[in-house]
Amino acid sequence: FDGSRSKRQRNNETASTPSVEILYSTAGETADQLIERAAYRFKDYGEVLAVTDDYAERDTVINFGGMASSCDNFIRTIEGAVGEMQRSVQHHNLKERTRFRNRCT
Repeated sequence: FDGSRSKRQRNNETASTPSVEILYSTAGETADQLIERAAYRFKDYGEVLAVTDDYAERDTVINFGGMASSCDNFIRTIEGAVGEMQRSVQHHNLKERTRFRNRCT
């Protein structure tokens, strides 16, 4: 996130979790600069995915060896994965329910 606001203003915002780290640019640094620096530094630790609608930022991240997605495409990807997981759980539950019924009869 862009660091145009003071730290005091940011203290009330959502904090990082073990699964997601929220990064703020420092005063005088743009969010784009932070994204570029993070994409370059994190590439050795695994896949880097930048989600942005800024074409130039996506190209830069890709040139650093990362991956990039538009916001809409990322949302569709997540929704598709969640839907597939729900279908998988339903299928598993149906199989288990059938197996349980067969054991009880």
